Amino acid sequence: MTSSEASAQRIPPFVSLGSARSAAGPFGMSIRAGIHPNPVEDAAPAVPVSRETTASGRANVMDSMDDSSPIARDLAHETRRRERLMGRRLPRPEKTRIFTVSNQKGGVGKTTTTVNIAAALAAAGLNVLVIDIDPQGNASTALGIEHHADVDSIYDVLINDVPLADVVAQCPDIANLVCAPATIHLAGAEIELVSLVAREQRLRRAIDVYAKEREKNGEERLDYIFIDCPPSLGLLTVNAFCAAGEVLIPIQCEYYALEGLSQLLKNIEMIQKHLNAELEVSTILLTMYDGRTNLAAQVAAEVRQHFPEKVLSAVVPRSVRISEAPSYQQTVMTYDPSSSGALSYLEAAAEIAER
Repeated sequence: MTSSEASAQRIPPFVSLGSARSAAGPFGMSIRAGIHPNPVEDAAPAVPVSRETTASGRANVMDSMDDSSPIARDLAHETRRRERLMGRRLPRPEKTRIFTVSNQKGGVGKTTTTVNIAAALAAAGLNVLVIDIDPQGNASTALGIEHHADVDSIYDVLINDVPLADVVAQCPDIANLVCAPATIHLAGAEIELVSLVAREQRLRRAIDVYAKEREKNGEERLDYIFIDCPPSLGLLTVNAFCAAGEVLIPIQCEYYALEGLSQLLKNIEMIQKHLNAELEVSTILLTMYDGRTNLAAQVAAEVRQHFPEKVLSAVVPRSVRISEAPSYQQTVMTYDPSSSGALSYLEAAAEIAER
């Protein structure tokens, strides 16, 4: 698919979280409009979304909705969740919050969580930077950023001391979202970093210089920085831990994820002792939750029991829409903003912003 064809297949985000046809973002902010890629769904007639009574006197038709079946109950529940988020303004943090999104277990939703929470916060009007330090470059793909071998990337920042400002690219879908892409060259960065001076602090210094350049140029400061890590605990991930103040851990609702969590926490403790005393595990997000299985419920309950103050209330379900979005170089926020997956990430973003 060419870039022009991909652009032609972008869909318009929504004003009220209940419609995929309006021209504003999930929290009422504008995002570029486009065309939904699914012709079958395009042909379906629009269904009006009910609205609960508000202080402005809008009609309440929720009481008339039939919730006698499981599908109807789920629909009513999602509609209420959208109502709570509609037009919600998120507070700006007092200073830039830097998150490392990490879990050495692969396939738990690190990249998906990074790009979708970043997109949700940016759509709410906050200034967000995503730094992709995974050699696979999947976060760059999801945000529609070029990351072929000839593009200056985060590799050049870490190894060749190129300023971060020279590699940051604007996300085509959301105005306040920028990304420092990753290229395949990062695959060899672990070896090259070994011989460099202050190898663990190189990303942190690059971020500090970038923040000062933005201030000098009269640009607004960044509100959030999300660093997408590879599924390993090498020097790239150590750089991310040293640069961040908070760790966001996505946990798949399966048993193996619990085993990986204990090892990850031990490594974070070592970073705290020797390299970054300010680092803390502030947020845990349960992903790929399948409500039909007892195992998912048990894993979720166990994680909440051990980390009651760190686990977000929002839970990301298994969703085909979340998986489809990267193939159109989009986040689920712009691909299908009315889906349950998009709604869950909106709730997670709001929780993070209000903590």
